[in-house]
Amino acid sequence: MKKKQQYPGGGADAWPHGAPLGGAPAGLGSWKRRVSLLPFLRFSLRDYGFCMATLLVFCLGSLFYQLSGGPPRFLLDLRQYLGNSTYLDDHGPPPSKVLPFPSQVVYNRVGKCGSRTVVLLLRILSEKHGFNLVTSDIHNKTRLTKNEQMELIKNISTAEQPYLFTRHVHFLNFSRFGGDQPVYINIIRDPVNRFLSNYFFRRFGDWRGEQNHMIRTPSMRQEERYLDINECILENYPECSNPRLFYIIPYFCGQHPRCREPGEWALERAKLNVNENFLLVGILEELEDVLLLLERFLPHYFKGVLSIYKDPEHRKLGNMTVTVKKTVPSPEAVQILYQRMRYEYEFYHYVKEQFHLLKRKFGLKSHVSRPPLRPQFFIPTPLETEEPIDDEEQDDEKWLEDIYKR
Repeated sequence: MKKKQQYPGGGADAWPHGAPLGGAPAGLGSWKRRVSLLPFLRFSLRDYGFCMATLLVFCLGSLFYQLSGGPPRFLLDLRQYLGNSTYLDDHGPPPSKVLPFPSQVVYNRVGKCGSRTVVLLLRILSEKHGFNLVTSDIHNKTRLTKNEQMELIKNISTAEQPYLFTRHVHFLNFSRFGGDQPVYINIIRDPVNRFLSNYFFRRFGDWRGEQNHMIRTPSMRQEERYLDINECILENYPECSNPRLFYIIPYFCGQHPRCREPGEWALERAKLNVNENFLLVGILEELEDVLLLLERFLPHYFKGVLSIYKDPEHRKLGNMTVTVKKTVPSPEAVQILYQRMRYEYEFYHYVKEQFHLLKRKFGLKSHVSRPPLRPQFFIPTPLETEEPIDDEEQDDEKWLEDIYKR
């Protein structure tokens, strides 16, 4: 048998398919052996030059990107996707604040519908969760001119986010003036109960004033202060008739002049705004369920609100806001009130129905019996939740600050 020729590098013939033209260069035995083991790495000088040129272009491009202010957009997107980037962490600007959604909330609170209790809770929650609670020093101006609307919307829109703005004001259409429409929330209550709360509070105040022997509305004449509620209603005094009784709907209808006129137009526009712009409109008679839904819908603002509300210390403060010397009108007077407030009641029952549908969707049961849509006779009944008092003519923010500092 013919013996294979051995080469200085060891092994058999390094050129099994024949030696290259001119023969193999001397001293390249090991190199030739590695090439023979990896035949797919063979490339020409042209290929080698092309690879080096590509590497040079990549290096120059990377240097250009860094000198121009950082990596390109696709690398930023990749960093966001992966969640890490040592270059941006060490050299880039600080990451932007992650805002909750929604980050702009407006609570255009309706008077005598529990807003004092809710605002007190919001003060505690804003400290706890770190959102910006924006309040106003104006408490008795709900209707605004066009310029006033523009100015208020500008002030609200420039507040640090996330913010929750609260004030007694009729619905504002931010998009009409080029702003981002915020999320609205609100609470309403039975219209007759709201009217009675307002009527007696203006005359006699609440338990805070009773204990301090304070006279509510000192400028009110004595005969007006002690005017019998039945006489006010039956004799059609201005305070007990329209348009003064048309109170809740304008908060949802808006700033249009027709929103202050009792009628179908204002009612339908208020319903439309509730559907399109309000995340939640709750019912004061079911306040605990309202707070529970707010906690679910807006956890960045209302997380833990129900436990705070049920705290005995908070309950003690809330009891001080109950109206004193409140009496129930006669059945005849109540029936007249109901007829005068028929649009208010149609809106109230519409909101209540929507609220109960929302509760059922989240598995909450309604503990308050639902009255007929248009009862033949109506007598106000005591609320399960004592109503917190809220007066548009009073600086209630000052009172809240005093309590919060305790």
